[in-house]
Amino acid sequence: MIAVDEAVARIVAAFSPVGAERVAIGEAVGRVLAQDVPAKADQPPDAASSMDGYALRAADAIAGAALRVIGAAPAGHPFAGAVGTGEAVRIFTGGAVPRGADSIVIQEDTRAQGDCVVINAAAVPGRHVRPAGLDFKAGDVLVAAGKRLTARDLSLIAAGDVAQVAVRKKPRVAFAATGDELSRPGEPRKPGGIVASSGYALAAMIAAWGAEAVDLGILPDTADAVAGIADKAAGADIVVTLGGASVGDHDLVQSALGPRGFALDFWKIAMRPGKPLIFGRLGKTPLLGLPGNPVSTLVCATLFLKPALAALLGTRDASAIVAARLLSGLKENDARQDYLRARLELRDGERFAEAFAVQDSSMLSTFAQADGLIVRAPRAPAANAGETVNVLLLD
Repeated sequence: MIAVDEAVARIVAAFSPVGAERVAIGEAVGRVLAQDVPAKADQPPDAASSMDGYALRAADAIAGAALRVIGAAPAGHPFAGAVGTGEAVRIFTGGAVPRGADSIVIQEDTRAQGDCVVINAAAVPGRHVRPAGLDFKAGDVLVAAGKRLTARDLSLIAAGDVAQVAVRKKPRVAFAATGDELSRPGEPRKPGGIVASSGYALAAMIAAWGAEAVDLGILPDTADAVAGIADKAAGADIVVTLGGASVGDHDLVQSALGPRGFALDFWKIAMRPGKPLIFGRLGKTPLLGLPGNPVSTLVCATLFLKPALAALLGTRDASAIVAARLLSGLKENDARQDYLRARLELRDGERFAEAFAVQDSSMLSTFAQADGLIVRAPRAPAANAGETVNVLLLD
């Protein structure tokens, strides 16, 4: 058995970023940038007013002065001329500041008088004027490569007059569940069988992590069916199997795929849940064999598949580990790294963790209710209530 950290490192090292494609920014949310995005224009492109009022020369705008209004500058309709001595232009928020003007007097500090405006409060040079390029200038990098684009990023990119961006292609993850006992929800259940559940969560996780899930279905426990994965998964960036990773008579992943070009890198990790995990290559395609128990499947996907997809996308695994104080004590750990499902809560700004009493790897109910996984190192001594532990956040 190898340690979790070594397994993660060996898996991540097997991947390099996928290629890029250009997409419209309206389709880019959640995608990972493959190239920096430079602005194509200054923002704002011209000096603009931040208030409704009058654009004028500050030297003319002393209290009590009456200035002749020579035009207007609504947003999108700039005044074509220039402001001279003793003149003002009616301006509105977002309007371009006319040539010759260096400040804005807000509407509330003025009084209209025929074709003139009377200034009630002296102007200050530059007040209420947004300089051209205040937000950013043409050529500035708006969003750097490697960023997963958010809604706010898209707004910024659009403001820079950029309509398309280069993003990483979505990695294709082909996955198959194995087991004669499995049936889909709503289908007649086989004698002694169970409902296949992990694939639905796995597909959702894959999508949330920025990849495309390709469900190859539920395969029976026959060598021919499992060997067929090699053909069905053609074109995938990684192949994932659910179940069949142990050494029983019906655990066929290694034996059935061996003749189809599977080469093992490692098998079995010193962890709980998820010890019987496989990693290797099916021809040139990396293969991750997840254990079949539902919680083991999903914990291992979080620990190993997620960073693999991050490597394919040219980014870093964003999983968060936080500190929390125990609400109840924990017994000493054995030789395997343990991941205990736990609830988290905040008390007076401090985070506390409570491990579920039963940690059986078949129990999806506690996994669904858990906020995180308490990480216990191999041979960790008993921990008392109030002691601090590390928790891997699930969401």
